[in-house]
Amino acid sequence: MANNRLQECLALRFRRLLSGDPAGIPPWLSVVAAGDAPGQYLPTDAPWIVHSDLATLVGGVRALLMQALHPGSLAGVRSHSRYKDDPLGRLSGTIRWLTITTYGSHEAIANEAARVNRMHEHVRGTYQSAGGDTRSYRAANPDLLRWVHIAFMDSFLRSHQVFSTRPIPGDADAYVRLWAKSAEPLGLHDVPRDEAALQACLAAYRDELAVTDETRDVIRWLCHPPLPLASRPVYALLFQSALASLPDDLRRMIGVRSLPLKVVGPATRGLLQAISFAIGPDNPVEEAAIARLRRAGVLVD
Repeated sequence: MANNRLQECLALRFRRLLSGDPAGIPPWLSVVAAGDAPGQYLPTDAPWIVHSDLATLVGGVRALLMQALHPGSLAGVRSHSRYKDDPLGRLSGTIRWLTITTYGSHEAIANEAARVNRMHEHVRGTYQSAGGDTRSYRAANPDLLRWVHIAFMDSFLRSHQVFSTRPIPGDADAYVRLWAKSAEPLGLHDVPRDEAALQACLAAYRDELAVTDETRDVIRWLCHPPLPLASRPVYALLFQSALASLPDDLRRMIGVRSLPLKVVGPATRGLLQAISFAIGPDNPVEEAAIARLRRAGVLVD
């Protein structure tokens, strides 16, 4: 009984941190639970498995590091994001889109994509390219959207492969193919559909990446965000793991000293397993999605 109460307390604190809700109730929970229609994925699909795993804590940091290397993506974050003033608020906004797209109904996904697309309409400006010329950007530009998409896709995939003990159903190709569907409601269709295509797409962006003073400023912030004091040692290890799991060339560009993956890998796997044990197996969002899929007749007991 005491262990259950401790798990409930720790789970509440964990959900408060990620959702930004004082009660620990994610504001997207009701969106995922609503209705009796299916969505993009089932509990046996690769995106569902990957995104329900705590290795996404590493993947999210890794994706932000990758995005910071593209001057266009970086300009949008610096000029139109509240990441410095409200880092947890920005985090919860990203988690909302990811969660609804993974677990929500088709209607919920369409509504969430419309919300994101409306936000993107106002994100525009100019930036200095890696070659030094001034370019205009819009968040809805397919080239920038694709970079953000593949940065997240590669980061969640690699982090799961390195830091999770759960196998991916169908392996990496299945994850890339199925998660490609997530970009379609945002108006993006030309995205990788297998792991080889993902690697080729990443390589095609290499000449567009650069490190400027603005990049270093964001990276410094990502190294030491203003998180609650108790969370900082945990985040420090997650950051080191995100950095260590990047390709060598990107890690050299970032220029932050990282511990070897062979050192941080086992430590991070142990940490994630400890967090999982501490907060317990209950996941209200997954449970709500499964209940909706049962109402839809897609899942049966």
